[in-house]
Amino acid sequence: MTIAPLADNDRIFTNVYGFQDWGLKGAQMRGDWDNTAALMAIGQDAIIDAVKASGLRGRGGAGFPTGMKWGFMPKEPKPGKPNFLVINADESEPGSCKDREIIRHDPHKLIEGALIAGFAMRARAGYIYIRGEFIREAETLFAAVQQAYDAGLLGKNAAGSGYDFDLFVHRGAGAYICGEETAMLNSLEGKKGFPRLKPPFPAGAGLYGCPTTVNNVESIAVVPTILRRGAAWFKGFGREKNEGTKLFQISGHVNKPCVVEETMSIPFRELIDRHAGGIRGGWDNLLAVIPGGSSVPLVPAAQIMDAPMDFDGLRELGSGLGTAAVIVMDKSTDIVKAISRISYFYKHESCGQCTPCREGTGWMWRMMERLREGNADVGEIDLLWDVTKQIEGHTICALGDAAAWPIQGLIRHFRPEVERRILEKEGRTLKAAE
Repeated sequence: MTIAPLADNDRIFTNVYGFQDWGLKGAQMRGDWDNTAALMAIGQDAIIDAVKASGLRGRGGAGFPTGMKWGFMPKEPKPGKPNFLVINADESEPGSCKDREIIRHDPHKLIEGALIAGFAMRARAGYIYIRGEFIREAETLFAAVQQAYDAGLLGKNAAGSGYDFDLFVHRGAGAYICGEETAMLNSLEGKKGFPRLKPPFPAGAGLYGCPTTVNNVESIAVVPTILRRGAAWFKGFGREKNEGTKLFQISGHVNKPCVVEETMSIPFRELIDRHAGGIRGGWDNLLAVIPGGSSVPLVPAAQIMDAPMDFDGLRELGSGLGTAAVIVMDKSTDIVKAISRISYFYKHESCGQCTPCREGTGWMWRMMERLREGNADVGEIDLLWDVTKQIEGHTICALGDAAAWPIQGLIRHFRPEVERRILEKEGRTLKAAE
């Protein structure tokens, strides 16, 4: 497989590092808000068709086709039941930091995308739900939205299009669970951030019981560029059904951690060598990679070296692209301790609504701590696996899955290391007894 690296003139996020002005004037110099009314003039259904044709899949983790999701919204909203757009800027997945960079350095791409997406889905209002810990980012976003209102780009006759659209920014309070779309809707309504049972899905009954679409920041921010440069241009990157460009967030044991826009399906080795300066200590020192944020299973070095970084390629390896938060671990990593720390995070962030998650996340973390210390029996590894399977797929939202998958990945690929700790501890205990 040969995937050409992304050329500079094909980058959508040209200010991702913040070297230029984030404000309206800087955004307009980069091509944002350039005759937005003409993009909207092609019609609501034509915009949705263009997004479908581009192959854009949701950039928040699930990878659901964006244009198809937009198509679920009612084309003729009922009286008293307006359509709403909600933009998920909660970005609480450990390892993820792409939406933060968009918001603080390129917020007008998101705001223009919100107007176009809202228009396409017949929504008169949109809400950006931003993570509570994003203090400065929220300040930037509030200011950018005000700039758009002052310039006539939002509100009545938005951007001279003849369409009225209002955009609101809502700050969360730092709960990971509110990144789940229905928990986010409850939080927006002033309720506890508990996920809702589905159906009904948000497109049928979402915010305030009205038809609602929830999209990730990156998914919305790329739409104006897709319309300007054409669906075929965007579809020209990556493998089939994995098209487009993508913001990758590379952290951990690399020489130059970074956030970078690249073509989908770029091989892992090329991504790291080209943008992150290679693995610390060389490629022979690579142990494993969590390719899509902490909720996806890890992949051992031998399997991921030449893997395509896209939805389907990583799914074939038993993991997932997720948010493309690439966490690299070299051989200095205590892999059992790392997964135990991740399991503590999910224990802490469980909302407690579902019994398997409320009880199971704590049980798994305590079991992981014992395995970390070697203070367990080898047979308990299988017991832990069985518990993850009782949690996975048995909760209202996917947090139960997110808590179970990292542990499953550890047992699947690094069981000998877990067993070694137990046997060593048993040997030391026996020697001390003697």
